[in-house]
Amino acid sequence: MTINPPKEPETGRRVQEFLAGLGATPAEIAQATVEDRLDLLAIERFLMPAAELYTRTELSERTGMPLELSRRLWRALGFSDVADDEPAFTDLDVEAVSIVQGLLSLSLADVDAAIQFGRVLGTSMSRLAEAQVTMVQVRGVDKGGVDAVESFALVADATLPSISRLIEYAWRRHLLAAARRVVMAGAIQEEGSPQMQVGAAVGFADMVGFTVLSQQLPDAELGEVIGRFEGVAYDTISSLGGRIVKMIGDEVMFVAEDPAVAARIALALSDAHSRDEELSDLRVGLAYGSVIARDGDYFGPVVNLASRIVNIARPGTVLASSDFHDALGESDTGEFWWRAVRMRYIRDIGRVHLWSLRPHSSRPLTGVTE
Repeated sequence: MTINPPKEPETGRRVQEFLAGLGATPAEIAQATVEDRLDLLAIERFLMPAAELYTRTELSERTGMPLELSRRLWRALGFSDVADDEPAFTDLDVEAVSIVQGLLSLSLADVDAAIQFGRVLGTSMSRLAEAQVTMVQVRGVDKGGVDAVESFALVADATLPSISRLIEYAWRRHLLAAARRVVMAGAIQEEGSPQMQVGAAVGFADMVGFTVLSQQLPDAELGEVIGRFEGVAYDTISSLGGRIVKMIGDEVMFVAEDPAVAARIALALSDAHSRDEELSDLRVGLAYGSVIARDGDYFGPVVNLASRIVNIARPGTVLASSDFHDALGESDTGEFWWRAVRMRYIRDIGRVHLWSLRPHSSRPLTGVTE
């Protein structure tokens, strides 16, 4: 093992005092000093205060949760395995595991549902943590030393309570919106199943030429393009009444219960990209029908069809399935017009009839037939 050079005596002493104030033992401080990880230990102790550390076996004894189940829950949250005899858990872990065990004991959740919820929670919190670290851009952390530790501590101390309240606020708002959708949509759910069957319009929007662009632009400029793409997607989709399911690099997946809403979103996204000199053209694929909703994501043939349609759409166009065309026809208020596209073969799906969607304002004075 390579040992880094020790820190300056005064800096090391101040970090050690900071650690002692956080409850670190002399043995832990000495070991961290030898391994030159005093800064990391200080940050760990600040974020996860621990008067005492427990092994997984002790965690199981204190909470009543079986070892294997606590191990599954830990992995579901996205954390790497630790040995059963390694003192790696704090009172915060004890509290969290006790809450889950209490829900299981009261039959308010079953094991599979708890594990799946843990996966969703872990993924969401991991992304949130990465975004928060990027947002605050703590100065000096990469330089080491007490200034870095104190800087991180000050930022974390100032932001953690506020962001915790924001998380609860966003969760309550999204929970209310999800409950409304389930009630209004009359979703079908089999007893004991974590998934629901709903009718929805599904859209995929993809930036044209992004692979080539990613090879040409410096990392910083490429990051700006992605940020701009995400900004346009979130603003457009949310403001028009749709929901972003996920961002996949240069592609966004969105859903809407009303096909007219999905059509407006698709056309607005395409128009926004055509008017933005910093963004390449967009192509959009739309499909409509019954989908499986699970943990905020959507699955099924309709989703597969929409994702395949976007790949054959031309730059700057919106291409839709015949089911989407028929569903929109029932609610069309004169906003849109269609051009029939020749039958196309889509891998693993077969030959499908597609339609090009355009705003009514672009309709020619005379009829057009393809």
